[in-house]
Amino acid sequence: MSRLPGRALAAVALAALLAGCGGTGATTGSSASRPSTSATPPPAAKSVPTVGRSVPVGLRIPAIGVDTPVMKLGLAGDGSVQVPPIAAHDRAGWYEHSPTPGQTGPSVILGHVTVGAYGDGVFRHLADLEQGARIEVRLANGKAAEFAVTRVETVAKAEFPTGEVYGNVDRPELRLITCGGPRTGDGYQDNVIVFATLGSAAAKH
Repeated sequence: MSRLPGRALAAVALAALLAGCGGTGATTGSSASRPSTSATPPPAAKSVPTVGRSVPVGLRIPAIGVDTPVMKLGLAGDGSVQVPPIAAHDRAGWYEHSPTPGQTGPSVILGHVTVGAYGDGVFRHLADLEQGARIEVRLANGKAAEFAVTRVETVAKAEFPTGEVYGNVDRPELRLITCGGPRTGDGYQDNVIVFATLGSAAAKH
């Protein structure tokens, strides 16, 4: 992702804190400010293979039974970051101002842990992932970028690690974000964050 100034990073962090919870009172957006997307991303490290830019259209995580379409998430009319709609057929969403999966930088995909009256969300078991678990992101160009989980963190929303999630990295990485921990009314106290690195890319079968 492009390098963001401090205030923009804080805005993006707030968006992540409020996204992906899907309580009964959840809406399709958050109350975060508009993040900056104008900076130029760093060049790819020559020794690190990358995947050509192509938007994600599907996400598969065999270890937790996820096989979902991926929608594009941008900015709502009020400048907040969108989240997937609360719907019976829940799906994940890629934040379009992050790199596409397989490009240098942290690609960010959000999902709900619950979807109100519809029950469990697509990322309901995200916290159960273990190091080394495989994540496959299907791309619009017919290829698939495969990532391996490096760590899973559950953090209090007030302590969201903005720099680690959205800050620059010199290789292709993936972030999956949802809510977790104890519920408080319609929301959750924590965020679950999965960190993963690119393993390979192959033609889609």
